[in-house]
Amino acid sequence: MGISTTKKKKFKSLLLTLSISASISLPSMGYAVEPEKDELKFGFIKLTDMAPLAVAYEKGFFEDEGLFVQLEAQANWKVLLDRVITGELDGAHMLAGQPLGATIGFGTQSHIITAFSMDLNGNAITVSNKVWDEMKPLIPKDADGKPVHPIKADYLKPVIDKYKDEGKPFNMGMVFPVSTHNYELRYWLAAGGINPGLYAPHKGDTSGKIDADALLSVTPPPQMPSTMEAGTIEGYCVGEPWNQQAVFKNIGVPVITDYEIWKNNPEKVFGVSKGWADKYPNTHIAVVKSLIRAAEWLDANNNGNRPEAVKILAQPNYVGADYDVIANSMTGTFEYEKGDKRDVPDFNVFFRYNATYPYYSDAIWYLTQMRRWGQISEQKPDSWYMDVAKSVYRPDIYAQAAKELIAEGKLKASDFPAFDTEDGFKAPQSDFIDGITYDGKQPNAYLEKFSIGLKGKEQI
Repeated sequence: MGISTTKKKKFKSLLLTLSISASISLPSMGYAVEPEKDELKFGFIKLTDMAPLAVAYEKGFFEDEGLFVQLEAQANWKVLLDRVITGELDGAHMLAGQPLGATIGFGTQSHIITAFSMDLNGNAITVSNKVWDEMKPLIPKDADGKPVHPIKADYLKPVIDKYKDEGKPFNMGMVFPVSTHNYELRYWLAAGGINPGLYAPHKGDTSGKIDADALLSVTPPPQMPSTMEAGTIEGYCVGEPWNQQAVFKNIGVPVITDYEIWKNNPEKVFGVSKGWADKYPNTHIAVVKSLIRAAEWLDANNNGNRPEAVKILAQPNYVGADYDVIANSMTGTFEYEKGDKRDVPDFNVFFRYNATYPYYSDAIWYLTQMRRWGQISEQKPDSWYMDVAKSVYRPDIYAQAAKELIAEGKLKASDFPAFDTEDGFKAPQSDFIDGITYDGKQPNAYLEKFSIGLKGKEQI
């Protein structure tokens, strides 16, 4: 979706006319510095967490910054990344691990940066009805007979053990090797004593299935429900609305949300190539400003704008799923087993809890998981993790954009971290399903806490 050239010319002409008649400069009309490039194309995958892009477009926040944006759905995460690298896309809705993976050379090698975190939470793990029927009797029940949450992978382990005894593979889907979904699914499985497998890129093995109890493979998000329905996979980890779609189609049961695996985990980012950011710094600031405003709108009034956001996302050019399917999670609830709908007000967070700030500690967590599962094949010093995080995550750009919004009266200083004292690290976090505490300043010490996965000098 984009703005026609005619509309763009009319808009610029109107700004110029108003500027001359009022004897004021264009920056006074809504943007502090004129962008070097104003016609932009951004990519996204059809998931509800692309919402900041859709809202920035539909609510006119891009236009407020002098930007004329076209939003274009992409076939899958690899195509999206490749098109940012080649310059066919100016930027994109990305998996948080994509800029990091590309920059360190896992898969495609290219320096990608992010100055904007798009959301927290938003994923879930779903299993087929057949697997759920085997898990359910093992799960504790509350007074109403409903499963007690969070549901740990401990209750999936006997099912997987049975598959192994029968000589059958237990296949699960995730969306991309460096996706949040891959690491969340692996984290949940490993916390339940299930080995999700290792990578060995130095040996040419990027399957991630070495020594695996559960075999994880890539499936594009919109294809997850149909792939499970066909029996190719027994479960998957994906963003919305594709878990709720399984409930609506009565083909599977979401057993746990990523909020329950790691409370308020970072999910997607807005990524651009470093070359693009260096060439168009003012444009980049303008984009980040637009996205910050969109994220704030999404969480404003206690999620009061969410029904309107769902209507936007339901359009075929964005997510294209039914309104009710998207609303099931976007409006503060989540349905697990059919009819078991529970309040999960923070299932999708776009602005609260400084969700938009690109924390170094978030980047380092992803890097620790890359090391844990062998995507980083050898031990790295703590300083290496910090250096990579600083080269990819750019809170300096974010802070400049935020300060302009504050100066313009569009947002308040209290809406953001204290930039003068912020060091880019969250306090140590313990809200993980296994209770292990993560301190982003000590990545190697963190890795030593896990019984499954690589640590120290271990190498396949």
